Amino acid sequence: MRWIDLPPVWLLACVVLAWLQASHLTYGLGFGGPWADFVGGLLVGGGILLMLLAVVEMRRQHTTIIPHQTPSRLVQSGIFSRSRNPIYLGDVLVLTGLILRFDAVLSLPLVPIFVWILERRFIEPEENRMRRTFRQDWARYEGKVRRWV
Repeated sequence: MRWIDLPPVWLLACVVLAWLQASHLTYGLGFGGPWADFVGGLLVGGGILLMLLAVVEMRRQHTTIIPHQTPSRLVQSGIFSRSRNPIYLGDVLVLTGLILRFDAVLSLPLVPIFVWILERRFIEPEENRMRRTFRQDWARYEGKVRRWV
């Protein structure tokens, strides 16, 4: 069951729910055409780019990207100088973009629900582990870089 408690699994579940809603329960609602496809594509592309930049930086620093493990280093460079959680931010952008692309208006509440899941299940426990592991370095980093943007 541990494999189910990973952010990509939660993202996939939300994407599937949005797709199902867009396919079967539209109630005649829509975002309004090409602009939603364009913005949705930008969000998905931006989210994937953020995730890739974060993974590359973490690999460069030789630390884990697995959420439930304690990293060997506190990564503060690259995209991590702008956001403490660029992979999670990328996940949220991908979900939002796909909701726009699917024209799944009724699935918009999935975005704040997904953010809440990420914060409670992953971000807060990770930050607590890093706070205990890196102490003063974490305090400085937390003070200068915001959680999301």
